[in-house]
Parts: sequence; structure tokens; C-alpha cells
Amino acid sequence: MLVVPVQANPNQSFGIVLDDQQCQITIHQLDYGLFLDLISDNTPIKTGQICQDRNRLVNDVYLGFSGDLEFVDTQGTDDPTFDGLGTRYQLVYLEPSDLTS
Repeated sequence: MLVVPVQANPNQSFGIVLDDQQCQITIHQLDYGLFLDLISDNTPIKTGQICQDRNRLVNDVYLGFSGDLEFVDTQGTDDPTFDGLGTRYQLVYLEPSDLTS
């Protein structure tokens, strides 16, 4: 498991390498929730995915993404909001070995 660094900004986009995959992650806050887009090696994996506490964001092996992502509320079980990103709400990358245990 790896904590992905995010900022407490309502809209952000950044690149990161996860398990040799060149990833572009975009996070945006709307009135009705926090959403994430994931592009891996120039292939859209998930777009407009709602972010919920401890709910895997990819969760589909057939998409070809190695591992998974999820938000974790470190102080309870609330769904993430932008103002707690990077502190209360951690974005974590679950490696393939984390998913099989």
C-alpha cells in the first residue's frame, strides 16, 4: 500500500507512477461529491468515478490497471471532501499483492 500525495484543493490534476504505470489522476469536487478520473499509460481507466470511504475506485480487473485506488477516512467513515484531502482523507494505492491478501 502506498499513500498518494494529494492537496486540499477542490480541483487538481497530477502525474504519478504506480507499479510501472504512468498515471494521470484528476480530482474534482462538485456539490454532490468528490470525483476522480484515472488515466494509465494514456488509456482512460475511470472517469467521473465517485469517491467514497474505503470503496475501491477501479475494482475491474478487465480494465488492465494493476492494483487499485481508494480513499480512507483516517478519523471515521465519512466520504472524502476536498478540504480534508492529504490529512483526514488519504488516497491510497493498493498494490496487486494488497488485493490478494
